[in-house]
Amino acid sequence: MVQLRPIGWVSSPRAEPMDDDWGGVTATVRLDGDWCTSDALRGLDEFSHVEVVYVFDRVDPAGVHTGARRPRGNPDWPEVGIFAQRAKSRPNRIGVSICRLVAVDGLTVTVRRLDAIDGTPVVDMKPYMTELAARGEVRQPAWSHQLMAGYWTPVPDERSPGSSAPAATP
Repeated sequence: MVQLRPIGWVSSPRAEPMDDDWGGVTATVRLDGDWCTSDALRGLDEFSHVEVVYVFDRVDPAGVHTGARRPRGNPDWPEVGIFAQRAKSRPNRIGVSICRLVAVDGLTVTVRRLDAIDGTPVVDMKPYMTELAARGEVRQPAWSHQLMAGYWTPVPDERSPGSSAPAATP
């Protein structure tokens, strides 16, 4: 079996998982200096966005879902399989977020809209490239739009420093 080793950890104002209001979150990923050097980040600052791959390490393995359920337990939404949703209680507890890259400084990468809590292990980071984005028409069911309606809404105390407007979208 493949063994993953964290490349670093998230530092975030969010200490607890939440379903919504991630839009104003500015967080950092600090690379593990025993394993990575700042050379690993060379050239990353030329990109506007990065994909951060992390582990939902505080999800109890006993709570992992492998079948179908209603997202967020909402009775108005259909039962769908775990691979038809982005829940944190997935079999390998892997999360992926596309984040706006704010800065690269030494072993620290600052990003906006990373929906991972403080102390989360990061297992990979990649530059976001438009050529790898979805091609053709993208479709998704109505319930998923409802679920995501408040996900990226910024909360007032987490807006960018010195800004009264919501944080920029990725």
